Formats: sequence, structure tokens, C-alpha cells
Amino acid sequence: MGGMYYVMTIDQRRSQAGPDAVPAAEELLAGSAPVRAFERTAGDEIQGLLDDPGGVVDLTLALARTRTWSIGIGIGDVETPLADSVRANRGEAFVAARRAVERAKSSPVRTAVEGHAAEHAETALVLLLTIVERRSEAGWEAVDAMTTSATQAEAAAKVGISPQAMNRRLRVAGYVEEQRGKALAVHLLGELS
Repeated sequence: MGGMYYVMTIDQRRSQAGPDAVPAAEELLAGSAPVRAFERTAGDEIQGLLDDPGGVVDLTLALARTRTWSIGIGIGDVETPLADSVRANRGEAFVAARRAVERAKSSPVRTAVEGHAAEHAETALVLLLTIVERRSEAGWEAVDAMTTSATQAEAAAKVGISPQAMNRRLRVAGYVEEQRGKALAVHLLGELS
């Protein structure tokens, strides 16, 4: 008997040309709540097991922002009972994640989703990542301020700009589109599990 899960397999891009980015990724992933913790599985690759589509989308966005990783998301059955280590688990979600990370290496946004009827979820993530990858540093500053502020005026004060300037920055940064895209990607991923 098994259960449906999300497996994220992330592989460092151009790993031969630069330093090992796994420790920084492990630090970035440390605040997440996977079913089985992210672990280095081989060389410059990390894998984790999740059951929350919102967590999958948030981690995909955080990893994509670094522009360091190819991200494969596999959706499917995992054999239960689960082993303590992600590396000791088996199932279709792991096979799908392997296929996805290989496809992600040639994707413009370096992300792919595999599993039953995953095409729409992948499309939503591609659109979402296209929005955020075009964001300027000023746009990121505004969006980051919004994540820790109760209001747009409060975020503007943190950044040191007027509320009108904050509104413009958020519009150019695609903030509203990102929020709606996240909601759509979470919904579509949730439908698949």
C-alpha cells in the first residue's frame, strides 16, 4: 500500500564550473516542512519528499530565485510505510522526479513536473517562474518588503519610498500576477495528489 506525494529532485547547474552549492541550498530548505527532509543524494543533487503543494511551490520559487538549480517535481505513489531517509524510499513519484529533473535541465525556467496529468501544473509553474525571473533587484526589494509587512504603506516605509512608488514597483515586478500564479499552481498541484 502506498500514498501520493511530491518528490523534489534538484540538481546544481554547471556544478563542474563552480563551488558546491548544496550547503547553501540545504540552508534555504531548512525552514521547510517536508515529510522526509531534503538530503544530498548524489554529488550535487538534493532530494526531498513532500505532501503539501503550497510547500512545493514556495520551495520552487525560492530555489529558482538563486538561478543555481534544475528542479524536478515528481507526483505519484510512494511505498509505505515510509523509510526515515528520503534516499531509502521508493515509488512512482521518485521515478517521475528523476524524469522531471532531466527535462528541467533543458527548460527555459529550469523546472519540470512529471506525473499523472501534470502538464497543467507545469504550465502554471512555467508562467509563474517567467514572471519572477524577469524581476529587477528593486522589484525583489519591494516584494520582499511586502512579505514582512501588513500593508503596502508599511512596506514602502521599510524600503524608504513613497506608497505611490511602491505601488509602481510592485506593478512592474508582477506582484499581483505572482500571487495569483502561486494560487493557481498550488491548486493544480493539489488536484494531482
